[in-house]
Amino acid sequence: MVILGIDPGYAIVGYGVIEYKNNHFKVLDFGAVTTDAHTDFNDRLMHIYTQLSAIIERFSPDAMAIEKLFFNTNAKTAIDVAQARGVILLSAKQRGLGIFEYTPLQVKQSVVGYGRAEKKQVQEMTKLLLNLEKVPKPDDTADALAMAICHAHSSGSALGMLKYK
Repeated sequence: MVILGIDPGYAIVGYGVIEYKNNHFKVLDFGAVTTDAHTDFNDRLMHIYTQLSAIIERFSPDAMAIEKLFFNTNAKTAIDVAQARGVILLSAKQRGLGIFEYTPLQVKQSVVGYGRAEKKQVQEMTKLLLNLEKVPKPDDTADALAMAICHAHSSGSALGMLKYK
């Protein structure tokens, strides 16, 4: 199974593409789609859509794992991230990907084994599980890879069967 993990945003969208086969991970690609703060917001959304579409076309993943949004402070940021997340979901849906959502608590539980793990612990375990030399940067990229690991660990369970509709 090839999984595309996504850490949504509008300035930085972290992505990680992994293959999960026979309980083994293989990293296919990871990185970040970035947009310039001084660019028109609609153009930023188009850039995110175009870049994510190209990644999906290149790797033909079986599923996309994306973070469930939760904001309790800045409404403007929440709306902008939600718009970026919308174009990401559209890109996946147009290409027939199954879309799976996970909370940060689910990712921590799946990757570290403890739902209240610190960000550094998740990053270090992601590095170890994927046999990487160092923690990927920016953090959004490491978070996207952790998201993909979470789906790999959950895909055989009832949790992994819950698709975004």
